[in-house]
This record gives sequence, structure tokens and C-alpha cells, in this order.
Amino acid sequence: MGRTNDLITAHDIVKKYQLSYQTLNYYTSIGLLSVVKKASNQRLYHEPEIRQRLRKITQLKNKGYPLQLIRRVLSSREFRRLG
Repeated sequence: MGRTNDLITAHDIVKKYQLSYQTLNYYTSIGLLSVVKKASNQRLYHEPEIRQRLRKITQLKNKGYPLQLIRRVLSSREFRRLG
């Protein structure tokens, strides 16, 4: 996966990538984003993966793709191979 210093908290994602907590929670709940570790009362995500996935989500949303199709694209073998 990556080094420990590649991890980012939900709070930091919200600030750095200008998402609302509701959006982050929704994307996580439908499988667009994945929590890699829970520590204390924090969810930790792998930042390089978050950066790549949020970029792709934004591109596809701007083209009018629904989130369910975006989820399929992100979970495809092709996307994982490129990432």
C-alpha cells in the first residue's frame, strides 16, 4: 500500500481537497474511497490513492457520469493497473 506517512485523515482530506464531510462520507460509503486504517477516533486514507481517485471522480462527474458508473470505472482492472 504505502508508507505510514502516506496516510491522511478525513479532516485533512476535507481541508486539502475542499470536500465537505458529507461528500467524503458518502464517497466512502458507496465505495469510491477506501479507509485503510482506523486509529483512535480517526479514519485514515492512503493519500496518493485519494488524490488520484478524486481527480478521476471530478473528471467523470464533469462529463456527466453518475456515481455508480464512476465506482465501476474506479474498480475496473484497467484503472487499478494505471494507478
